[in-house]
Amino acid sequence: MPASGQETEAKFYVRDLKRIKSRLEELDAQLIQERVLETNTRFDLPGARLRAEGRVLRLRRDTDVRLTYKSASKREDGVLSREEIEFVVEDFEKAKRFLEALGYQKLFYYEKFRTTYALQPSEGFVLSHAVMGAKPSEDSIYVMLDELPYGNFVEIEGATVTSIRALARQLNLNWEAAIATSYSALFERARKSLNLPFHDLSFAEFRDIGVDALHLGVRAADA
Repeated sequence: MPASGQETEAKFYVRDLKRIKSRLEELDAQLIQERVLETNTRFDLPGARLRAEGRVLRLRRDTDVRLTYKSASKREDGVLSREEIEFVVEDFEKAKRFLEALGYQKLFYYEKFRTTYALQPSEGFVLSHAVMGAKPSEDSIYVMLDELPYGNFVEIEGATVTSIRALARQLNLNWEAAIATSYSALFERARKSLNLPFHDLSFAEFRDIGVDALHLGVRAADA
């Protein structure tokens, strides 16, 4: 989300997303996007060259349609950092056909519900009240509350590792439990652990399947 084009974030698996939401409200965090369903389609070249190199090409649809490229990520002190290029496109189907005409193929489809907050960092994270719809500043820290078919997560995205760590502490999240991998990689762990026959991550597929932290190879940061 920062305008720098650099994505720097930490991800946490949590048991109680409502408690995180309540803590954000105590901090006067700014609600910039109410809970919305995201559908994501990742594309790759034949042979999955982008995935092999750790790169991502994604078409996302929520309140808008966005095309996103992410470079291979680097890990520093529990935080993942990578170049991100993202922009809004007018039409999902046209964008999909455009990518396919260039030789890209669907690699993976996944769904999640996301609620997004922003905070303005200051000493001690003392924040002034902000209304939904106001534009966050460039140095804002973003918190995404993500509900996936296999569990709930918190992503914190900011300009520096220091600011991300400080906010994680404010949200009572165990930094040592930060997850250094993607939602798609977690899905692959669940597929192998549970011997799942399907290859897309949707709520319909997981309707009658129970998944816990052991299946994902993570631990709860709010335990």
